[in-house]
Amino acid sequence: MFARLTFLARMLYWPLKPLVQCKIVAAPPPQSALSADKPLFYITKVSSASDLATLMRVCRQLGLPAPDDEVQLGSVRLPRTLYLENPKTLSGHQNPSAALQIGQQLLEAHLDHTQDAQLIPVSINWGRAPGKEASVKAIIGEQAAPNWLRKLLIVLISGRHTLVQFSDALSLRDMAGQYGAAADTAHKLLRMARFHFYRQQLAATGPRQPDRAALFNALLGSASVRQAIEEEALQKQIPLPAARQEALLLLEEIAADQRESTVRLGERFLRWLFDKLYTGIQVRNNEQVRELAQRGHEIVYLPCHRSHMDYLLLSYVIYQQGLASPHIAAGINLNFWPIGKAFRRGGAFFIRRSFSGNKLYSTVFREYLTQLFRKGYAVKYYSEGGRSRTGRLLQPKTGMLAMTIQAMLRGIDRPVTIVPVYLGYEHVMEVGTYLRELKGTHKAKESAFGIVKAATKLRNYGFGFVNFGEPLSLNQFLQQQVPDWKTAIDPLEPPRPDWLNPVVSVLAHQVMLRINQSAAVNSVNLLATCILAAPQQVLPKPQLLAQMELYLRLLRDAPYHANVTLAAGSATELLQHAERLQKVQIEQDDFGALVRFAPHDQVLMSYYRSNISHLFMIPAILATALLQQPQTRHALLQLTQQLQPLLEQELFLAPQHLSHYVDSLIQFMQQEGLIDCQAETDMFSVAEPKRAQLELLACLADAVLQRYSMVLQLIRGAEPMERDALEQKAHQLALRLSTLHGLDSPEFHDKRLFVTLINALKDLGYIHADAQYKLQISESFDGLDQQIQQLLSATVNASIRQIGSQSV
Repeated sequence: MFARLTFLARMLYWPLKPLVQCKIVAAPPPQSALSADKPLFYITKVSSASDLATLMRVCRQLGLPAPDDEVQLGSVRLPRTLYLENPKTLSGHQNPSAALQIGQQLLEAHLDHTQDAQLIPVSINWGRAPGKEASVKAIIGEQAAPNWLRKLLIVLISGRHTLVQFSDALSLRDMAGQYGAAADTAHKLLRMARFHFYRQQLAATGPRQPDRAALFNALLGSASVRQAIEEEALQKQIPLPAARQEALLLLEEIAADQRESTVRLGERFLRWLFDKLYTGIQVRNNEQVRELAQRGHEIVYLPCHRSHMDYLLLSYVIYQQGLASPHIAAGINLNFWPIGKAFRRGGAFFIRRSFSGNKLYSTVFREYLTQLFRKGYAVKYYSEGGRSRTGRLLQPKTGMLAMTIQAMLRGIDRPVTIVPVYLGYEHVMEVGTYLRELKGTHKAKESAFGIVKAATKLRNYGFGFVNFGEPLSLNQFLQQQVPDWKTAIDPLEPPRPDWLNPVVSVLAHQVMLRINQSAAVNSVNLLATCILAAPQQVLPKPQLLAQMELYLRLLRDAPYHANVTLAAGSATELLQHAERLQKVQIEQDDFGALVRFAPHDQVLMSYYRSNISHLFMIPAILATALLQQPQTRHALLQLTQQLQPLLEQELFLAPQHLSHYVDSLIQFMQQEGLIDCQAETDMFSVAEPKRAQLELLACLADAVLQRYSMVLQLIRGAEPMERDALEQKAHQLALRLSTLHGLDSPEFHDKRLFVTLINALKDLGYIHADAQYKLQISESFDGLDQQIQQLLSATVNASIRQIGSQSV
């Protein structure tokens, strides 16, 4: 049987080449990296000549042992590839596979512990279509071991969309030593392999797509939607059929109509587009997501939101990683012709900006989201609610997260895991409009004309970055926050438990922290961090390169988090890359080269700096304090402990161990010669030869400290103000200060930053509201105010106090 299969596979090797195109996922190391004394075996789902021919081509491409060979293992010679099942005959008969016999022989050969062969499961999926009930493709594609005629149809239809997944190697010696070589052990090995292949296929294709009409009928027939329809009819005094029709129209507006053909076509188009737009797409920490999906977890992707490109980039990367394309929550503003229909068929479901006052809509949407989770579809939504105009993470919107937890309270029978995702770019297409919008320009409505206009400006945008953050198990999170949360599970329509809102707020904050823990440092945001800190926003090239190298060493030797990724290459190579992207201007004079941004890009570059500002904030505050006067280690730690809670609210900055992080930063500064330590007094002071580098680092905290000082000065004013008045005054003061001192930056125009700061001051007990809702200072206020004033330069500090006193 093996000889016949091998002969057919070798005969089909070249004829299949134009018909089969493989996407390889999680390939093992090449043969040169494998131990020569550990024989390698493969195990696949079905004994098929086309599968074996495909595996032969892939193994040759990866430099792996040929799967059509035989392996000498002790006194026996065995085929290198095991097959779980034989294909069915045209009559429907299926002969038993020899996998059990060969598997037992493999285990027996390892009983004396002299052999140590590796067994690598290889899944070959022909196409990524999950299929629909009663569809021809479902009949053709979902059969586990099709006969040769059906397999021919599968190859013709789906051959160019074949997914080959290699799993981690299993040690047969370990398995034989633990379980023995009895037939039961071989049976267990094969059962594990079958279940593993099923999980891989489900993770790659997703669950079968339901009939759209049947799904709508089921949703309209649910208890919660029926009740909402009845209330709608009673409130509007319309017949029940009319109210039901309104609910149906809402479903038509909301629901995705995902089609594998659209996803496949979109993948081809995006591959072409991204090859044109980007030097490359760098993906990190993706293995853990694939593992979760293959273990049957319900995956909820929560990325940051910086560009309309986010919708396309993340979905493309997920599909390229061999995972099912998710259903995507998209703003209703994107549901315009012709993009809306394409997005809907690509998996987008549309959401209105506000549910307020429309119970029927909120009920229908929540029930639809619950059905997505129940059926096992991966879901992606943006917790920020909109694109960041400053480059920083926005304060999260909690509505979708609350609905996710409410869906769990309807009794989802699988673990739900949230995967934070950091998306970064060396060029954001919309960045030119963001500052204008912050300054008051009306946001342009999305349209087909706008897409065509944007397409005419496409060019090389450098690298794109997709960093998957540390997954957060929602089941474990709820168990920690609310140990008895499962008592609230109701299969119908549970009331909102009292703990829901505070728990969702904590959850949203944790997600944002994990997004920032996975930041990507690239050539553009690193250059922006260096150049914008210079007084005239220009640096001599040697000084710039030295500062860039300093920051790269800082992030490597005193890391903020292990998931932060750094751009590959030296500072010189990163500068050359940015120059090719036309991001910098290099001017030459008699004294050497000067590096600056183009005049029209100087303000916009602060957007990219803000992408990674949290990575440098604590080092910058330490540098600021040391430049003011010598400091002890204890004083520096006390300073960071006082400011970190405020920074966490605004920048989602929370090192895992703050004291250890501060110690590592101080040690780094010493090693780099930035500061000196007086052994007799344990005082740290600035090392004068490196003062310029420390000053540039300190400048990275200026805007934050200035904004803190503005708000504190206004709160301390002669007359207490209500919250709204304080927010307005602080914004006006920021604009005045930016005019006087040339501090034009997006964050000075973003009112939401002042809202966040005032909320943080109140939550941390620095201020409180009196009976008239006016803000009053608390006992701890003076200590914070004094600390901030000591960190500011005398000139800016005086301006803030003068302007602040005039505005009161």
